[in-house]
Amino acid sequence: MRRTEGRKAADGPRGGPRRLVGGLRARLVVAFVVVALVSAVTATALAYRDARTAVLQRAQNTAVDDLREQVGAVAAEFDLPPDQRSLSRFAAKVSAGLGGHVVLARYQGLTAVSHSAADAEERITTALRASTTSTARLQRVVWRGDPYLVVGVPVAYADGDRRASGLTVYSITGLGAERDDTAALLDSVRAGVVPVVLLAAVLALLAAGTVLRPVRRLGRATRGLAAGDLGSRVAVTGHDELAELARTFNETADALQASDAELRAQEAKARRFVADVSHELRTPLAAMTMMATVLGEDADQLPPDAARAARTVGAETARLSRLVEDLMEISRFDAKAARLNASEVDLADTVRATLALRGWTDRVETRLPEGVRAVVDRRRVDVIVANLVGNALRHGAPPVVVDLAAGDGLLTVRVSDHGPGLPPHARERVFDRFYKADGSRTRGASDDATGQGSGLGTAIALENARLHGGTIDVADGPHGGAVFTLRLPLRLTGQEEEVAQCAR
Repeated sequence: MRRTEGRKAADGPRGGPRRLVGGLRARLVVAFVVVALVSAVTATALAYRDARTAVLQRAQNTAVDDLREQVGAVAAEFDLPPDQRSLSRFAAKVSAGLGGHVVLARYQGLTAVSHSAADAEERITTALRASTTSTARLQRVVWRGDPYLVVGVPVAYADGDRRASGLTVYSITGLGAERDDTAALLDSVRAGVVPVVLLAAVLALLAAGTVLRPVRRLGRATRGLAAGDLGSRVAVTGHDELAELARTFNETADALQASDAELRAQEAKARRFVADVSHELRTPLAAMTMMATVLGEDADQLPPDAARAARTVGAETARLSRLVEDLMEISRFDAKAARLNASEVDLADTVRATLALRGWTDRVETRLPEGVRAVVDRRRVDVIVANLVGNALRHGAPPVVVDLAAGDGLLTVRVSDHGPGLPPHARERVFDRFYKADGSRTRGASDDATGQGSGLGTAIALENARLHGGTIDVADGPHGGAVFTLRLPLRLTGQEEEVAQCAR
């Protein structure tokens, strides 16, 4: 179950709620607890092993020494070969000297057991019998669930050569007390593991707080920097890696702030330059336009080459004049100087007036429901619609259709054509300034409505829409061509809102 929960937490969404082991604090705590737990378990295992070995070793040494001492004392008065009775007395004396331990004495075919322990013979293994012929041996055995220590000692003659007499004595000592002692030690060590782990968790929380506090401050400063607060900084304390990281962050923020200030200054200079140049060009352009108009009116009376030149000068002068006007308009938007002159208008009448003013009434199909009124800047709406319809006529194919609708608090003007449409890369940049959808054309996809080709038409249209709190987007038409959609907030007064509801 634990492994499944961990996997679910690991598979959770990135950036979602803090998970069980997903945060750095949780990982530090888990790491501390795991290290403490492993250390405690290792120490417990080593202590248990050493304590158990020491207890058993002491019990074994004591049993061997006591058995040898008692056998030596009793065997001094024991005559060989023994009979069954003397052998039994011998076993009883040795057992009494050992504090009542079960003793088994064996001489050739005779066997005597103290305490009438009938199962004593079964506790002595064949391997122990075979190895006790010349020297003392011991073995730990488990009999009916209880541990025992069996010690075997061969008895030698008392003469100088110390030959084996054939008499072997076995002592059976219970190890229950030693088992209980080691078990109690293990229980006490186990009980100490829980406080150790809890203490490790508390220390881990304190350490995590110390480590993560500057990390959280750095995170807040980073989020502030990402949100545009270039003055966001982190207090540097200490001389460790986190302090070095905070110092590096501050240096990066300083460099970014300096670069931003420099870029803003350069951008402001560029805007002022464009505005100043456009303003300075207006006066000579006005004179040039007037002269070009006079030449254009008298072009029919000039020789063919001169007439063609006069008409070209007039067209290009008009185009340059339009470009200067557009640049000045863009400059006003960049300088946040553009303002709405809003009033309540009938949108259908506004769109019809835009088409009629440019002579497009017969070239454009309209679907304009009556009674759709909104508070907008009529001149800027005229510029938007003129640019969108002009582009559709210039780069699309008939029929060009203008739809007007109002609903859900929005005013929607949709301009569609049935031409080749725009490729995906052009749709993404069609509202960029001076962008041309086709490099081979002399006029871009953002040509203005008057046909002068400044390349700023759709950019100005989008800025006018944003000034109203709206937007313009472009998509492919269901039957080919491009569809430009203008969406503006529909701000109505009481009675006009009822009219708009009926017109939907």
